[in-house]
Amino acid sequence: MARWDPNARERLERAALELFVRQGYDRTTVAEIAERAGLAKSTFFRHFADKREVLSGGDALVRLLTDAVAATPPGAGPRQAVEAALAAAGERAFTAERHGAVRERQQVVAANPELTERELLKREALATALTAALRERGTPDPAAGLTAELALLALRAALAAWTARPGQDFTGLALAELAALCEAAAAL
Repeated sequence: MARWDPNARERLERAALELFVRQGYDRTTVAEIAERAGLAKSTFFRHFADKREVLSGGDALVRLLTDAVAATPPGAGPRQAVEAALAAAGERAFTAERHGAVRERQQVVAANPELTERELLKREALATALTAALRERGTPDPAAGLTAELALLALRAALAAWTARPGQDFTGLALAELAALCEAAAAL
């Protein structure tokens, strides 16, 4: 194998997902993932701590959302900031090209209690990071935390609808979900 392997991380992620779908998460080893990707097992561990991490995407979604919040113009309110974050997710993370892989990942996670628990911990970390990003823009508590939670509820609902029906626009789904949630919260 080559000393330097281009796109090793992506190849490992793709190989892992293919194997998890085909033979199950529990029955797939790190060695099999590395072999499927055409890489050494040691290369796997340069990119991921364990096989659970290969599904996590690292902190990419956290960075994507928080960067979008931070880049929102200064006069925009917290809702506009999270709308920008949801739009960024639709433009970069939940694209038509990635639909099949995202759907398969969701199925693998849902079929494994250990991964489902890890996903819940990741959601909590995402809520914390999004709340902090809103606070940094000057959104006070409890509005920062509430806005972050509403955005994440919209993200989850949009993701469920988007993975169930190919061809839909994730951003449109997410913004519609956020609008419905904001309307429901205002009616309380």
